[in-house]
Amino acid sequence: MSVLNEIIGALYYVFPAYCANASPVIFGGGKPIDCGRNFIDGKPIFGSHKTYRGFISGLLIGTLVGWIQETINPTASAYGLPEVSVFLGFGLSLGALIGDLVGSFIKRRLNLKPGAPLPIVDQIDFVLFALLFALAIAPHSLSPVRALIIIVLTGPIHLLVNFIAYLMRLKDNPW
Repeated sequence: MSVLNEIIGALYYVFPAYCANASPVIFGGGKPIDCGRNFIDGKPIFGSHKTYRGFISGLLIGTLVGWIQETINPTASAYGLPEVSVFLGFGLSLGALIGDLVGSFIKRRLNLKPGAPLPIVDQIDFVLFALLFALAIAPHSLSPVRALIIIVLTGPIHLLVNFIAYLMRLKDNPW
């Protein structure tokens, strides 16, 4: 398999997680997941930007993407793309959203406000957890090469997508 095919296959595989991570920017808002409570250090648990609506919308959108991928599996497989099921899409999505919450939790402990940058953590927290959840659901679906490609490419893709969302006025900052 060519390098380009490996890259395309890896991005196709992780696409539910990417969609789940991006959905709260569009559909989020409302009541914060931490309900405005503080952790034992007196700082917000996650902050006001992590909301139930954003989490649920991300989970639904990412799972829907997984379902669409499962529906088109025969066609996708003919082009050498990996098989993605609705269950894998759900796992990738749930992992991505939990990973993002973990990143927010870390940022609050470091006294960073919602939206403040934390390089590397901002770019890969969601995808690392997505891949861990994927391994739990479908361990043979994720090769080390595919995982490495996903981790390496996610940082630049995340920065580019956030910059585009900023230009579209969907985000307050370009990171």
